[in-house]
Amino acid sequence: MAGYRKLGRYTSHRMMMLRNMTTDLLLHGSIITTEAKAKELERAVAKMISLAKRGGDDLHARRQASAYMTNAEVVKELFENIGPKYADRNGGYTRIYKLGPRRGDGAPQAKIELV
Repeated sequence: MAGYRKLGRYTSHRMMMLRNMTTDLLLHGSIITTEAKAKELERAVAKMISLAKRGGDDLHARRQASAYMTNAEVVKELFENIGPKYADRNGGYTRIYKLGPRRGDGAPQAKIELV
């Protein structure tokens, strides 16, 4: 059994979707998606915030985050504002609210936001 959700997508599509969603969540602060995607996104966001907590002086951490995310401005925001904000927090950087079924196909929706 895999240690992650496949979300019904090929690996390359799934990885790019998570990269885009991580960038969007860090840019906007919250997004609405399906519950399964939100739970998987939570893992990716935690990794990015953990990199940012290592500090702006750590060039390797900044390059790792830059390689994952799709927007350089969001990387800058992550290391200058978001990382220091969570410096004293050991995990639990996001919160997921369940919203109910989506109107079109009945998929369970959730709102994921930064705490």
